[in-house]
This record gives sequence, structure tokens and C-alpha cells, in this order.
Amino acid sequence: MITVTDVRLSYGERTLFKDVNLKFTPGNCYGIIGANGAGKSTFLKILSGEVEHDKGEISVTAGQRLAALKQDHFAFEEYSVIDTIVMGYPKLYSVQKEREAIYAKEDFSDEDGIRSAELEAEFGELGGYEAEAQASQILSGLGLDEADHGKMMSELDETKKVRVLLAQALFGNPDILLLDEPTNGLDLESISWLEDFLIDFSNTVIVVSHDRHFLNSVCTHIADIDFGKITLYSGNYDFWYQMSQILQKQAKDLQKKNEEKARELKEFIQRFASNASKSRQATSRKKVLEKLNLENVTVTSRKFPYVGFKPDRDIGNNVLNIENLSFSTAGKGDILKNFSLTVNKGDKIAFVGQEHQAKSALFDIIAGAQKQSSGEFFWGQTTSLSYFPKENSRFFDLDLSITDWLRQYSPDQDETYVRSFLGRMLFSGDEALKPVNVLSGGEKVRCMLAKMMLSGANALILDEPTNHLDLEAITALNNGLCAFSGVILFNSHDHEFVNSTATRIIEILPGDASPIDRMMRFDDYLLDETVKELRAKAYHHAERLQI
Repeated sequence: MITVTDVRLSYGERTLFKDVNLKFTPGNCYGIIGANGAGKSTFLKILSGEVEHDKGEISVTAGQRLAALKQDHFAFEEYSVIDTIVMGYPKLYSVQKEREAIYAKEDFSDEDGIRSAELEAEFGELGGYEAEAQASQILSGLGLDEADHGKMMSELDETKKVRVLLAQALFGNPDILLLDEPTNGLDLESISWLEDFLIDFSNTVIVVSHDRHFLNSVCTHIADIDFGKITLYSGNYDFWYQMSQILQKQAKDLQKKNEEKARELKEFIQRFASNASKSRQATSRKKVLEKLNLENVTVTSRKFPYVGFKPDRDIGNNVLNIENLSFSTAGKGDILKNFSLTVNKGDKIAFVGQEHQAKSALFDIIAGAQKQSSGEFFWGQTTSLSYFPKENSRFFDLDLSITDWLRQYSPDQDETYVRSFLGRMLFSGDEALKPVNVLSGGEKVRCMLAKMMLSGANALILDEPTNHLDLEAITALNNGLCAFSGVILFNSHDHEFVNSTATRIIEILPGDASPIDRMMRFDDYLLDETVKELRAKAYHHAERLQI
């Protein structure tokens, strides 16, 4: 158990937390939510001891081990993958290394023999004999190929390093598990495995995530950070959201009721203040009026952007035909092979599965950002396209303000018109004058979405658009795409985003297996028995070819 008592933290004049009192108990999973900048990651660092708080106390039950997901992806370059994972359990790692050092001695003394026996007993009690098997099992669940298990960390790319560090945090059954954005960099299959792992985990979990489906699946409680306070709610994210909407409505109703009452009191005071027989009543009502709280009632500091895509013209029946499209490179071989597809009017297609390079290559090609190796594709004459690429840094390598940057893509050069779109994406006032080459990942995504809204396109291609966005922005984008009347082709690791947006699911399978194409919601796709058989067959065949 971990207890937070009267914790306060300030940076200069800004108070991030004030008088926070919470208790996190075993068997529960707590989702930490809040607007960008509210202090979610900082709060986890306070719990782990990485950040020192100004006041209050953090206490952990004696003898309990706390494990946290590390954020420095390059901190273990000189270690092997398995050693990096075992280091998540410091006591076991220390015993293991001392044990190895003794057995490596050439002059093995009697004292070494006694000490080795002690270490063997302790090593067994800590689960050392099963450590490598457990580490490999976790890595496989997180989607890391078995061939990578024996490598050094320096040999892995950053996406694989992220998975190893997550395995490090999960390893050894810690009593308290702190996870900051654990689904970042994971595909949908790995996220599903992590959900199952945490659902079965019997100890305490405290997690920060922007993935609504993940929070709904694993959380028993939601801890909401707002105005420097942390309020605990029983239930998952959807339950918290419903409660927050009710509280917001109650606050607005109370505000309206107070305003109406104030208007009635003012009218009475004005009418009878000079009337001797009514002066006492007027004075009494004046005191009531002074006690009324007429300030705007704000339940949350969260700000939701507005995302709305309005096509300049309706899309025709001929949208997109793709015939035997292939793409290969000298270093990686066939990335996309003989892919064919007919996109229909009204389609909202989610491309899912583990062939991430193939999906991005397909999007780049049909958006005109990349040339195919072979095959053809044809957009309909009435189709106008707007593309959100996964990698957007090239768009922002400019010495321009946000306003001038967006003006490049605007049919109307009037500054008021351009800034109205920026305002919808929460760039108001001086924020709209920031240089684009210093923007955060989330700010760049909001700029790209403003660019897409300006385009008036009736066909949208989005490659992982939810990366770097907070829950409020993801919800706004989700709603905007659901309301969009045109065609959408997209890829995302956000389960809820895929399930609520897509009406058609396409999975590009490895090797020569034909893609799976189904007109259904994503949840139905995952439960479809024929789909399960096709996927299992394709991935099993691909594994055999690798062996």
C-alpha cells in the first residue's frame, strides 16, 4: 500500500499540487488523468521518489517493492536485454551478479563455498531460476521477437527499447507498479496482452494513459488531477466521464439559478429601496444578494479543441482503386506486396495489424508522398485528399509563427480567418504567434489537424493521428471523424478510437497471405472466428519462414 498525506509541490509561483491526500491499496488499478500540464507524470515521479515534494509525506508499506516504468530509453545500452529486465528487481539482480562473480573465480575458497550456498538459497527464494523464462514470456507478450531476447540493448531500435523497459517494470511481481504511458509504442495486440496482464495483477497499479479503452479495461479507480487537487473516483474512465458531465451540468444549473435569483433581488431592491415600508425587506435582500456567488462556476480546467472536417464538395461513387501495389527497398525488401483495394463512398477504413511499415508505405504512396515500386492506383475525379503522415517534423522545420505557418495552406489569407482555425485547436492570443520549430509533439499534431480542416477535403488519410494527443484532443478528433461525411483511411493504436470511428477493417498480413477485409466494427472483427483462423494461419506461417 502507498499513502499520500498532505502533499504539496510548487514551481515558482505555480502550485502544481496542494494538500493531496490519497491511499492506494492492493488489488486495485488507479488511472491518473488530467489536462496536459496538470502534473500526471510529475505525480508518478513524486510517488517513486524521483521528484522531491515541498511538503507532506509519501509512505510505502514496510518491505514492499515499488517498480516504475523508466523513461530514459538509452540508460541501459551496455547491458543485455535479459539483464536489463532483471535489473527491475534490484535485490534479485544483486544476488545474481554476486553469485556469477563467485562461480567465475579460479581460486574458489571454503568461504566462497559457504557464501555460494547462501546465495543459491536466496536466489531460489527470489525466483531467480525462473527469471529468464519469465522475462522472455513478458517480452513475447509485448511483441518482441525471440531473436531479440539475447541481444544487447544498444542493438535494439527505440521502439524495442520501450518494450524492454516496460518488461523491466512488470518483472518479478512488484508490490506497487507505476506506469507512465505504458501503451506508447505498442501495437494493438501488445496492448491487449498488457491489459490482460494488469487485469490479473493482484497488487497495486498506478498508471497514466491517454488510451480510453486501456483505462476502461484495467482501472478500478480514476484519480483526476484538476486545480492542484486529486479527486478519487471508483470505477473506470467511462464512469468518471459520466460523473464529470453530471457535475458540470449541476454547476451550470446552479450558476443559472443563482443568476436568476440575483436578477429578481436586484429588481426588488431597485423598486423598493426608497419605499419606507419596504426598506427593511430591500436591505434584507441586499444582504442575500451580497452572499450569492455569481462567479463563473468551473468544475474542470480542461479545454477541448474543436475538430470538424467540412468537405467543399460531396465525394462521388468512384473514390479509390488500388491494383497490385508493391513497395520495396534495398535494405528491407518487400514492405508492401501486390496490394489491391476498392474504396467505396462512405467507407471509414481502419488498417490494423502488425505490418506497420506496410500501412505507412501504403498511405505515403496513395497520398503522393512516395513512389510505388509497381502497381497502380486511381483516385476518383470528385475526390480531394488531405493527408496526416506519421512523421510530420519536415512540415515544421521553418522560421514561421503558427499563424504564418497555417496561412500557407489557407485559401483565405485573412489573419482573422486563419486564427479562427487556430483558436479551435487551442492556439489563442500570443500562443498563435509561437514559432513552429519549437512546438511540442502534441502542438504539432493540432497544427496538422487545423491544416486538414482548412483543406475542405472529402477524403482523409491519417497515419496514427492520436500520437502525442491528450484525452481531450483524442475525444475531439474522434467526434470530428465520426461526424465526417467523406471517406477516411486511417491507422491507430487506440482501440476505442478505431472501434468508434471505423466501419470497415482491413488487416495487411505478413508474407504472401491475402489481406483480411471486413465491413464491421473493430470489436466484432476481433471476435470473428473466421478472422481468428486466418490471422493465426498467416502469422504461424510467417514464424515458420523466419525459423
